[in-house]
Formats: sequence, structure tokens, C-alpha cells
Amino acid sequence: MGMGVRAHDGVSGTDDDRFPSARATQIEGVDVASYQRDVDWATLWNSGTRWAYAKATEGTYYTNPYFAQQYNGSYTTGMIRGAYHFATPDTTSGATQADYFVDRGGGWSGDGRTLPGALDIEWNPYGDACYGKSQSGMVSWIRDFLDRYKARTGRAAVIYTATSWWTQCTGNYSGFGASNPLWIARYASTPGTLPAGWATHTMWQYTSTGATVGDHDRFNGTQAQLSKLATG
Repeated sequence: MGMGVRAHDGVSGTDDDRFPSARATQIEGVDVASYQRDVDWATLWNSGTRWAYAKATEGTYYTNPYFAQQYNGSYTTGMIRGAYHFATPDTTSGATQADYFVDRGGGWSGDGRTLPGALDIEWNPYGDACYGKSQSGMVSWIRDFLDRYKARTGRAAVIYTATSWWTQCTGNYSGFGASNPLWIARYASTPGTLPAGWATHTMWQYTSTGATVGDHDRFNGTQAQLSKLATG
């Protein structure tokens, strides 16, 4: 996650231990992908990390070979966990990618410790920032993914994005804020201005330079609220 955040949004302020007051009221999390390989979940747990997302899939051509260790390892340690999908809207339809994701670990179970799947929709690391789509075309692709994910799992997927990408590539579309939790990416002292339609964020990826795992996040609420999001 966040492959394009530093390159396009940059970093303001320091990028490490910036928010001692926030730590008392928000729940620390991490997100991981294959480049982190086997993750030291015990160390993360002991440092106060209580939730995690692991990359499951990308497009319809890639599955994370470390997904089982990351997804199940975080759960075994005691964390609330979820899976995410890196979107490539220029390769296949949103519905097709939602099916690929659900079929390869991105589903949801009502065990109280599994978060709804997340759609990682951001800058294209392989070409045009908006994947060659118009703003309306991008909105349609995202809707296609979200509708299929909900039909398959019964849950509204989380949307991970950055405000600048969302503004550029969807025209700052406001229609998903009422139904889909927002996971905002911004490496700065605050989450900043949110995309249209969301009055607040649910999660915030605030750094890519954490001690044990680079990408760290904060859940905007209490442990009880995090458990409620997992429960549905």
C-alpha cells in the first residue's frame, strides 16, 4: 500500500513518532505485503499493534506468496486482521477483480476478528496515474468492485486512497462516503483534507518508516469500535 504516496504527496513534518496524544485514543495497526516476507508479529504485538491488513491480490494476475503467514500470523498473535486488494483498473473489470480477491483470501467471516476487505486504489505504479480512465470511468470501475464485493461477502469494503489521487482520478467523487469506510493515506502530522463524501476517516496510514514494519496506521476510534467494524 502507498506505493505512490511518497512520490506524489511527499512527506511533511517528521515521519516517525509524531503523535503521543493520539496513541492514547487511537489503535495502532500495520499493513503488509510480500516485500515484508515473514512478519515478526510477536514484536509488533508487544509494541502495541492491535490490527493488521495483509495484501492478498493484485489485478487478476498476482497473489501474495506470504499471505498465509501474514494473515494468519497476525490473527494467531491476537490481532484483528483483514485483507486488501491492489486495484489495476486498466486490466480487468471491478467485478472480476473483486471475485479474484474474495476467492483468494479477501472474504469476510463473522468471527469478530476479521475486518472487511479493503480496496487499495491509488497511483498506477506501471503507467498512467489514472490507469487511462476518465474520472467517470474510474468511478464506475470502483462501484463495480464494491458492488460485487458486498454481494459476495455482505460487507461494504474499505476504500484506501489518497485525497490528491482521488481528486485527480475520480473528480473528487462523493458517492461512496455514506457506505464505505475510508482509509486515508497521508504521511504528515494530520490526515489532512479528506476526499468528498467522508466527514471523517476510519483508518489513517501515517508513515512508511515504522520500526518493525514500515507501513503503520491508526484506527480512528477505540478498541471496542474496531471490534464492531470487524463484527459488522
